[in-house]
Amino acid sequence: MPCFILFKLERVKIFVKVKPQSKNEGVTKTDETHYVVQVKAPPVEGKANEAVVRVLSDYFNIPKSHVRILKGTQGKHKIVEIN
Repeated sequence: MPCFILFKLERVKIFVKVKPQSKNEGVTKTDETHYVVQVKAPPVEGKANEAVVRVLSDYFNIPKSHVRILKGTQGKHKIVEIN
């Protein structure tokens, strides 16, 4: 009889404050759902948003396709979905 293991895919929303044009890239957790993300990219033509997705995917050790900006693509404060 085959054994199956089911994994529940959980979606988590986090609140992110972005600091573009930083010297270093990284993530700082301020509480359970709030993070500060520093990226080197400027806030021009979506470059900072792309960098945010990349840095968060590295931080959580997940593929970039599992990180999605839900709100705040035009500002420093964003709501990001992690799944």
